[in-house]
Amino acid sequence: MYDRPEPRIDVHLGASRLTLLGTAHVSRASADAVAELLTSGAYEAVAVELCPSRYNALIDPDALARMDLFSVIREGRAYMVVASLALAAYQQRLADQFGIEPGAEQRTAVRLARDQHLPVLLVDREIGVTLRRVSAGLPWWRRMGLFSGLLATMLSREQVSEEEIERLKEGDVLETTFGEFAENRAELYRPLIDERDRYMAARLREEIGRDGHANLLVVLGAGHLKGVARYLNEASSDPAAEIAELDRLPAPRRWPKLIPWVVVGLILAGFGYGFSQSHELGWDLVLDWVLINGTLCALGAAIAAAHPLTVVTAFLAAPLTSLNPTIGAGMVTGAVELALRKPQVGDFGRLRRDTAELKGWWRNRVSRILLVFLLSTLGSAIGTYVAGFRIAGRLLA
Repeated sequence: MYDRPEPRIDVHLGASRLTLLGTAHVSRASADAVAELLTSGAYEAVAVELCPSRYNALIDPDALARMDLFSVIREGRAYMVVASLALAAYQQRLADQFGIEPGAEQRTAVRLARDQHLPVLLVDREIGVTLRRVSAGLPWWRRMGLFSGLLATMLSREQVSEEEIERLKEGDVLETTFGEFAENRAELYRPLIDERDRYMAARLREEIGRDGHANLLVVLGAGHLKGVARYLNEASSDPAAEIAELDRLPAPRRWPKLIPWVVVGLILAGFGYGFSQSHELGWDLVLDWVLINGTLCALGAAIAAAHPLTVVTAFLAAPLTSLNPTIGAGMVTGAVELALRKPQVGDFGRLRRDTAELKGWWRNRVSRILLVFLLSTLGSAIGTYVAGFRIAGRLLA
């Protein structure tokens, strides 16, 4: 599938020599090339294109079993967990189709380095920071499209196309995965590729400056090879400052955060105006709000196959939570579903495998709780605007 030799670039930083090895994330040949270099005994440390969270998932696959679902829901991290599972589902399709786990070369590098007691340097940026910087660079409608497309991977039964495989051979697994759904791949280049090239170069400079490794093997995706080499060859007086800059989360835009409060203000003003006209009209508006918002939120929970009591809770909670932007309906329904159907250890252990297919999202209790959160949130959001337009229509009639 990938029989061309892996590209290499040697870079000298003072007395240190860095061998940058460009690899393909879906190639056994790349894993073999890593093994050949590491078993030669020529290197005293290995740097890999992994961030701490991805590394921990690699060496501790049971870490998911220790995930605190309630904290995930309460802290608003459910979207990130779902996105990570959808990414894993895409990669599982690759594994099933080609018989090799994406990132096998990184696994090989970590395994052999640990066997030889060599330091393993994690030089990539945290995936959560990267995804948030990707999101910040897109208009809200493109963010929704990107997230929707990513989730659509769990619906897909199609094999990965040859075009996608070619991009994976030459590029980056994150860029290729997101690029499948992006309207314009160029808009992903800076946060997914160029920023990470700069970040990894700065991290390598930082490690060399601190520990002075004489010979360092750097295992990178082929799409990062030239960029990292270019930034290593450029003068950088303060790698720590560059890392801090690239780790900085974008400041939230003010107006999107104000929109829910504006909507709530308009709804409450509508209620007030309705009651000022007549008590009958006022109560009709309240009834419209409760029925529409509650029903659509409950429908979302029902589609997620929530417990019947969770569905009832969704109906009762949505009309109230929609008037308080600090508490989402999904937080309530997710917490109730978690209390009623507490996941077992086996659910966490099977999570990645189950979410690789559509029905597994409903079968696994962990992913089903995440679906309850997402779909009831979506139902309540739709209900807010449908009910809002209904109220406006009654007042203007």
